[in-house]
Amino acid sequence: METNQSNLTEKAVQTLEFIKIKEQLAERAVSQEAKEQLLTLMPFIDAAVCKEKQRETTEARKLLEAFGTPPLPMMEHIKRALELCKTGVALTAEQLENVATFLFAVRRMQSYLKRGELSNIGVSYYGRSFMEAGELRDQINDAIVNGVVSDHASNELKTIRKQIEKVSNRIKERLEQLLRQKKEYFSDSYVSVRNGHYVLPVKHSYKLQVPGTIIATSSSGSTLFVEPNSVMKLEEDLMTLQISEENEVQKILYTLTAMVEEYNLEITRNMETMTALDVVFAKAKLSIDQKAIEPEVNYDGTIRIVEGRHPLLKAKPVVPLNFSLTKEQKGIVITGPNTGGKTVSLKTVGLLSLMGRSGLHVPAAEGTVFTMQDMVVCDIGDGQSISQNLSTFSSHIKTVVAIVNTITKDSLVLLDELGSGTDPKEGMGIAIAILEKLRTIGCYFVATTHYPEVKDYAEKTEGVINASMAFDRETLSPLYQLKLNEAGESCALYIAKRLGFADDMLDIAKQAAYGTERNQKPDIYYVPMKEKELERKSAIDVRKTELRRQEQRKNKSAKAQSFGIGDSVFVYPKKEIGIVFQTVNEHGEIGVQIKKEKQLVSYKRLKLNVKSTELYPEDYDFSVVFDSVYDRKVHKKMAKGHGEGLEIRHDKDELQYK
Repeated sequence: METNQSNLTEKAVQTLEFIKIKEQLAERAVSQEAKEQLLTLMPFIDAAVCKEKQRETTEARKLLEAFGTPPLPMMEHIKRALELCKTGVALTAEQLENVATFLFAVRRMQSYLKRGELSNIGVSYYGRSFMEAGELRDQINDAIVNGVVSDHASNELKTIRKQIEKVSNRIKERLEQLLRQKKEYFSDSYVSVRNGHYVLPVKHSYKLQVPGTIIATSSSGSTLFVEPNSVMKLEEDLMTLQISEENEVQKILYTLTAMVEEYNLEITRNMETMTALDVVFAKAKLSIDQKAIEPEVNYDGTIRIVEGRHPLLKAKPVVPLNFSLTKEQKGIVITGPNTGGKTVSLKTVGLLSLMGRSGLHVPAAEGTVFTMQDMVVCDIGDGQSISQNLSTFSSHIKTVVAIVNTITKDSLVLLDELGSGTDPKEGMGIAIAILEKLRTIGCYFVATTHYPEVKDYAEKTEGVINASMAFDRETLSPLYQLKLNEAGESCALYIAKRLGFADDMLDIAKQAAYGTERNQKPDIYYVPMKEKELERKSAIDVRKTELRRQEQRKNKSAKAQSFGIGDSVFVYPKKEIGIVFQTVNEHGEIGVQIKKEKQLVSYKRLKLNVKSTELYPEDYDFSVVFDSVYDRKVHKKMAKGHGEGLEIRHDKDELQYK
């Protein structure tokens, strides 16, 4: 079942294009870590967590609108630098400078958030999670400039570099003097450097006149780059100084690397805080771009979308969607002409629900509400698969079977073109059977169809309503507007007549479709249902309904009373494990101890894990599990000291006899 749920959830994410929303979020993040977190974003199952994420998005948006874009840094190089520190390798000057740049960004972010604190914007208090690393930041900043170890990094390095400069100047002076004295020997009039040596460009024909070491040769071979013997001693001195310089630079780099390792905790914590802010601000940026609002999320069982817009439709103005489902009215059947927007409405409901329960704002108006659900599943599109030899109908049935075997009463099911892809009469029967199964499970569902019998089923069935897509009969164009509590028409015959379909042909079409003459109103046929559904308004059915409800109450009472003290139970929706310490009360609540905390929980949220008889021996003293050491002391003293008129008083941890 878990595999089914995982597969169905993944399919819904792809079909409803929630993956595109996550990609849009990732585009608005700065750091790679934040991008990866946003790409794995999924709906929450805890309303409290979801509300907290919604609040953070709202507050981050306030900061953006009040103070502009936050100074978020890229951090990919920092993680690599921290890993290298542990290996004993010295960081390069550039890597160290990246660390300092990140720490400066932390300081700027703290200043940015401080302004938000003054405006009492809650998410600004993330700034207090940053850890101070000012000493490291300043040390690196003083020692490294533009990716190079500065002369001021140490007194020793400063002295060595002055000596290098002095010797280099003496070498250049001697070589320039030689250039001026023997101009005919040289192909150019300047001193150059080849392979780290100062050299003169000697013409090939004069190579014997300039004794020294040939360091390089021009591509044509006509010029030799010679290090004259007259400066060889100075070159040796220069090389020795350069080695000393390199040693001192390495010493400085190792020292700074060791400091970075010492500040590993602070840097890591700051990166985590910066990543969290990057994620929150990416959500806020998307909210601004989509002109979105913070929806309400709760467990009340209501889904209400007010003036909702599909966030991926940008080609033309989007007609807002108004939509609602409740605990009493969990199913909607949408009908209407092709290209009327039924599928878009279906996808809008699913996508906005995924967004809202993932802590994202939704492009809708105030008053939009989403109830917490365990999953959103859908069957949208023809689903044909040549590789799996699946027709459109086979694909639909395979998906529907997986859905009904996986969902719960807290799931949202979206089904497009229900019963299509096969014989119309049998397809209609299957469509009604699927809807009845979903209604029995008690889940939330929205389905689109063309079958008139399905419309009649929705009209006559408790907990299900019709909805239609508005259609302009004058212009023969869809209006893309969902109308609740109103069955739609395919409008095929009407459109055909408006477009010149002959009356005699129209008669035949109506007769074939509805068994009526052209001027008669067609009857609507539907698959016969159980007598209690067709005649539920009769006195007999009312009695049956009441008897059924009594039986349900009896079954519920039996379930509530089935939980005994010491039973191990699952507590939903978090599926926490607890132990029953008090049986059901008059309100249907059962006492459950979860992680040493006692609380009253509706029996409906409990599921038996292990009976107490399997966990504890007969006559087990449950006070060991449920009572504190202090409580057990009190009971023990009372048992031992029982006598006429004996009274035990306790003050904190002190026990006294009177």
